[in-house]
Amino acid sequence: MTTFQRIVLAARPKGEVQADNFRLETVDTPAIKDGQLLVRNHYLSLDPYMRGRMSEGKSYAASQALDETMIGGTVGEVIESKHAKFAVGDTVVGTLGWTEVAVSDGSMLRKVDTTHVPESAYLGSVGMPGMTAWYGLNHIMAPKAGETVVVSAASGAVGSVVGQLAKLKGCRVVGIAGGPEKCAYVVNELGFDACVDYKAGNLEADLEAATPDGIDAIFENVGGKVFDAALARTNAFGRIALCGWISGYDGQPTPIDNFRLILINRLTVQGFIVGEQPELWPEGLAELGKLVAEGKLKFRESVAEGLAKAPEAFIGLLKGRNFGKQLVKLG
Repeated sequence: MTTFQRIVLAARPKGEVQADNFRLETVDTPAIKDGQLLVRNHYLSLDPYMRGRMSEGKSYAASQALDETMIGGTVGEVIESKHAKFAVGDTVVGTLGWTEVAVSDGSMLRKVDTTHVPESAYLGSVGMPGMTAWYGLNHIMAPKAGETVVVSAASGAVGSVVGQLAKLKGCRVVGIAGGPEKCAYVVNELGFDACVDYKAGNLEADLEAATPDGIDAIFENVGGKVFDAALARTNAFGRIALCGWISGYDGQPTPIDNFRLILINRLTVQGFIVGEQPELWPEGLAELGKLVAEGKLKFRESVAEGLAKAPEAFIGLLKGRNFGKQLVKLG
C-alpha cells in the first residue's frame, strides 16, 4: 500500500456541521522508524464528542486542528512493526483518527483479543462508549435494586449499555429514544422495562406513565427538553450522570425550566469525561468484555462503508439517524 486516504478538518462549523467542513485527501504511506508501527484501520468510531472538538470554544479538551486528520477511535491490524511490544497481525485499538492507515509509537494503543469479542465491539460496548456507561452507572448513579433508572438516547452506543447494566442490578429501567422502531428495540431486544418516544409529542405524560414511582437516577446524553422532563420526575436524593448534551452541540439554546428541582430534591449532578479515569478502565473493560462474550450484553451497529462516507454518517449521528453504535468500515 503506497498511498491511503484520510479526512481532515477543512473549516470549523458555523451552526450545524456540513459536509464541506471536511476534506478527503490521498497521501503517501510513510516509512516507519525504530519504535514505530504501521496500522491498517478496519473500523472508525464516530461519536458526538467530535462536534465539540471541531469548535474553538473552551472545552475539556483541545480543539481539533485545521488541516489535520480528524480525531477518532479506531481498531485495526498492525501491518508493519519496528516496536518491541507489537507484532504484525496484532489487532489494536487506539485513537488514530479518520484515516485508513496510521503511524503510531505504541502509546495509547492496546492489543485486543477477537476470539470471543468481535473486532468492532472494541469501539462500542467494550470500548470508550461501554466504559462511559459503566463508569457513569457504577460510580455516579450507583443504583440499588428496585430503583428506577432513566436513560436518554437509550438505543445508542452508550445508553444501550447503561440500561442493560442497570437491569443486571435489578433496577426498573426506562429509556428515552426517538421513534417507535428504536423504542421497540430498547424494550424487546435490550430488556428495558419501558421506553418513551420523545418524537411522539407526549414526552412529559408518557414519561410520567412509565415512572409511576418517580426517578432515582438519570443517565443524561441529550439535555434540553428530554433532560427537563426527567428532572420533573426525580425523587429526593436522586443522582444524575451528565454524559452528553447533544441537543445543544450546534449552538442552539437549551433552557431548563425544572432546574430548581436540583435544590428541592437535593439531587447530585455530576458531569464526567471517562478518559479522566484511566485507572478504572482495566476493571470496566474486563467486565464488559465478559458480558459480551457470554451474550449478556447486546449491541447494535450502524456501519457506513468507506472513509468517504464518514462525514455524512457523522452528520446523521448528530441528528439521531444512527441506530446503535455508528461505525465506518475502512477495509
